[in-house]
Amino acid sequence: MAEVTSGGERRGFKDRAVERVARAVAGDRLDELQSRLEELSAEVQECRQLNIRLAEVTDLVEQLLLPMAAQDQEKIAAAVEKYTRTL
Repeated sequence: MAEVTSGGERRGFKDRAVERVARAVAGDRLDELQSRLEELSAEVQECRQLNIRLAEVTDLVEQLLLPMAAQDQEKIAAAVEKYTRTL
């Protein structure tokens, strides 16, 4: 019979056996490693969000450079407005 975890996932005998062996080998360190893995996953997600934001700012700068060189105030205002809506 499969065990149901707190996340609602079904775990079979093999998964439970692997965890028991890992706990026997790593002991309390396994909980620390799982916690660290969750922290690192959150940090990676934060980096992804920052990279998306950086790409948006880079796009804005690109959209502003040409209209500014041409002194096109309408395009400048439109680009700034578009960026402001994403904040």
